[in-house]
Amino acid sequence: MTSRSTARRVPARRSINQAVLQEVSLKYFMAVVHSGSITEAAERLGVVPSAVSRQIARLERELDTLLFDRRSRGMALNAAGELLAVHARRAWLDIERVTEDILALRGLRAGQVRLAATEGFTFEFLPTLIAGFQAQRPGIGFSLDMCLQTEVARRVREGEVDIGVTVGMASERSLNVELRHPSPVLAAMRPEHPLAARRQLSLAQALAYPLALPAPTSTLRQLLDISCSRQGLHVEAFFTSNHLYPLVNYVAQTDAVTFCGETALRQHLHLGLVHAVPLRDREMNERHFEVQSLAGRQLPDGARAFVTHLRDALADES
Repeated sequence: MTSRSTARRVPARRSINQAVLQEVSLKYFMAVVHSGSITEAAERLGVVPSAVSRQIARLERELDTLLFDRRSRGMALNAAGELLAVHARRAWLDIERVTEDILALRGLRAGQVRLAATEGFTFEFLPTLIAGFQAQRPGIGFSLDMCLQTEVARRVREGEVDIGVTVGMASERSLNVELRHPSPVLAAMRPEHPLAARRQLSLAQALAYPLALPAPTSTLRQLLDISCSRQGLHVEAFFTSNHLYPLVNYVAQTDAVTFCGETALRQHLHLGLVHAVPLRDREMNERHFEVQSLAGRQLPDGARAFVTHLRDALADES
């Protein structure tokens, strides 16, 4: 009697069609990522929703995994989808950089630098630096969006912009800090204000006057509230705005005091509309502004050159 061997069958490993990661499916996938729904993605792409659904289904079939959590109000990436989104963003950013590098080899100094920044850096500081940079490299175009601090980080992280200029609050693993520079908070007031003659102020002294404060959601207001809470100081705003310039223009005409960084005040200080006094409180002097890029990404030539231009400009001021 012969014995029959019973070898255990090992299922073949399913191979992934690599081409699917470089085709139209990935474009449709990212459209859904950005819009959060198949219907809105289809509108952006100019196709019918069923075409988007087919491409998403194809990706999931080829990768043998779901990429989204289907919800009643849209689509949200799951863990696998997050990994694919990171791959797609980096691939397209690399293509943009290589394209610009090839143009540079042909002597065509062209390109587009995309910036996102918080309000204090968008009105005077960055436009002045951009104008100076373009005087040397006129072929480089710029776009500048004003965002909240968290939105700046998101746009850099998702590859929507090349560079973020913001106040650093906490380190993020996915972001690279290209440049970090002190940006202490100052007390701003009209030049004739009783406190304007002081060389330095404490928050307690400033709080003796009416306050013009940013909205509670702003990082500067949160920093101010933390410092006042630590010192047992009561903060009550006489005037509040979610934009900086209304605050500055308000204190220029009243006895109120507001708080902001020097870069945001430069034009008003130059024109003599307001006066700024340094604060001695520890938290107010530990603030820094950061120039951020996506970790692991090699910036295009124009963006790298602008970071150097920014660094040199700050070194000249020191």
